[in-house]
Amino acid sequence: MTARARPEVTGFFDEATNTISYVVKDPAGTACAIVDSVLDFDYASGRTDTHSADAVIAHVKAVGLTVEWILETHVHADHLSAAPYIQEQVGGKIGIGANITVVQDTFGKIFNEGTEFQRDGSQFDRLFREGDSFRIGGLEGHVLHTPGHTPACLTYVVGDAAFVGDTLFMPDFGTARCDFPGGSAEMLYNSIQKILSLPDATRIFVGHDYKAPGRDDYAWETTVAEEKARNVHIGAGRSAEEFVAMREARDRTLGMPRLIVPSLQVNMRAGQMPPPEEDGTTYLKVPVNKL
Repeated sequence: MTARARPEVTGFFDEATNTISYVVKDPAGTACAIVDSVLDFDYASGRTDTHSADAVIAHVKAVGLTVEWILETHVHADHLSAAPYIQEQVGGKIGIGANITVVQDTFGKIFNEGTEFQRDGSQFDRLFREGDSFRIGGLEGHVLHTPGHTPACLTYVVGDAAFVGDTLFMPDFGTARCDFPGGSAEMLYNSIQKILSLPDATRIFVGHDYKAPGRDDYAWETTVAEEKARNVHIGAGRSAEEFVAMREARDRTLGMPRLIVPSLQVNMRAGQMPPPEEDGTTYLKVPVNKL
């Protein structure tokens, strides 16, 4: 199929974390990919639940789809990935950016992980680099390395659709923060320019939505043309210097995401929990004064 193929995209909104997971289907067949799945987690009780992932799985089964990929746009800091659970239920290979090794090294130190924690990305089935391609049935997907929010951020371009993770939000909400370890506002600006160089009609599917002031409904689909014209942080030709100054000032006002501590420990392991301790229980660490 050509680069102008139009995949069928179904979004699943998780209100607890404002995350959108996507099922991306080959319109000419039954093959699909799942992008940025969510494992529900109640921090107060330390309990996980699978109802968000189960909704995605139910859709896959109801439509009779074959899951070829479970894709992560990056190591999320605001929700836990359900990739291993989905893989167990419906199959698919788990993919993420090759710079996961940088993230694993950084947060392996922050969480004082032992030598048994592999920092080579081997927990994932495929590590993608800039320019790599993959297939979803008859669809061809292409990989853009779009760091800035994190070092391992990717944008997956499948036909006329681009899945940008946290790099860009809806035009009325702006862009991602860059103050996590390894983040860079200058890198983010350059990454966004790469996305905005795609054809104007390219559909952009964002990783989160928070309902910008004055908007009543959640939204997660826009276009390159709309982002270039109207994005409140980077649209209308804003310069790199203006963007970096704005982004860094804004980031200084932001608190840490509510689920950053459990999310990073799980997501850098491809969605697996840390290994159980001697009593058979899995524990998540809280590093004091480290983040």
